Amino acid sequence: MDFRMYFFLFLIYAMMGWVMEVIWGFIQTKKWVNRGFLIGPYCPIYGCGGLLITLCLSDHTDNPFAIFCMSIVICGVLEYLTSYIMEKIFKARWWDYKKRKFNINGRVCLETIIPFGLLSCMILYGTNPLFIGLLESMSEDALQVSFVTCLIIFIMDFIISFTVISRLRKTVKEVNKNETTDNTEEITSKVKEILLSSKSALDRRLIKAFPKISIEDVKKRIKETTEQVKESVAKVAESASEHIDEVMDHLKESAEKFKNKE
Repeated sequence: MDFRMYFFLFLIYAMMGWVMEVIWGFIQTKKWVNRGFLIGPYCPIYGCGGLLITLCLSDHTDNPFAIFCMSIVICGVLEYLTSYIMEKIFKARWWDYKKRKFNINGRVCLETIIPFGLLSCMILYGTNPLFIGLLESMSEDALQVSFVTCLIIFIMDFIISFTVISRLRKTVKEVNKNETTDNTEEITSKVKEILLSSKSALDRRLIKAFPKISIEDVKKRIKETTEQVKESVAKVAESASEHIDEVMDHLKESAEKFKNKE
């Protein structure tokens, strides 16, 4: 397969992941929400997962159990790294499994990686042969036009979405500067108020897709800032106290020397 085939597989699984996320979100909230940080109907993490499974495990399809176990490891590492990197870049937590059992730092949990193992088996034994067969049946011209069109749309979507999320990051920082109390609900309300009052429909879509976005990050940063301020004040006070003691001792010594001279 050439690069175009891999790109289409990435796009297909990203869209399938988006559908699953939307359905799951509807079951939980009874509302239709466009999940994912991109504008279009796709979640890149699912596309990356499907592509990694295809690249790493296609040569091991003779052992379904090994496929299942290795898929859990691959998808678990991918989900953890994606959560960590996105939090570092955008200063916001996109999902949090801390309330679920058997989680690792709230980034991955047993409840999600087990289904990923099953989905990986479905990819290698079912959907991959189907989609690859359909792509190979397309003419060269049709494949090339479809590839260029989808690639341009995806790149434009990524650039626009990245811009919107960057504004969210600035909003979180601004709230951090102005807020001095450890009140998670109040801070979250302010972030939502700023974004939902925005004229941009993209900002509003993002905060609706991730209603709990940045809560833990904001709370953590406020605590860190408060502790840093306390430590700085304590250090300054300690240094000033030591300096004052030194000055007083020096004055006493000078006074005694002056008396002795008299």
